[in-house]
Amino acid sequence: MDKAELERQVAERLVALGFELVDFRAGGSARRAHLVVRIDWADAAPDRRVTVDDCAAVSRALEAWLDEARYADGRYILEVSSPGMDRPLRRLADWRRFQGRTVDVLVPALGGRFRVTAVGVVAEPEPAVELAFPKGERRVLRLADIKEARLGFEW
Repeated sequence: MDKAELERQVAERLVALGFELVDFRAGGSARRAHLVVRIDWADAAPDRRVTVDDCAAVSRALEAWLDEARYADGRYILEVSSPGMDRPLRRLADWRRFQGRTVDVLVPALGGRFRVTAVGVVAEPEPAVELAFPKGERRVLRLADIKEARLGFEW
């Protein structure tokens, strides 16, 4: 099973458990595959967080499926965790959910990394987000132009 199909099937199983797939990485070596799965609640509310028990339940469900499918002949490492404080924003739904929040973005066309505020989303003609840059400048950027975006946080 290729990476894209594996990711699709993992996401499908998470939906059945009431979660959404935030991030997925498949790597490792020829001797042992390594899967990293970051989850959040599908119907997330501001006060609802993914717990260690949630991660354990998802891990058990995915392990049962992976073992039944004989993924990597049973030689794999599976890590299931919450998205963390620096949650990646990839889909328009992520940006919509975190409007008003501080976001750290990497925009190569603008010359680097910026700390911005997610102001709004634009679905047509192609997915884009409105961002408030420091000093009050606002720009609408296509999601395709944002190489990386993560929720920002202050220490």
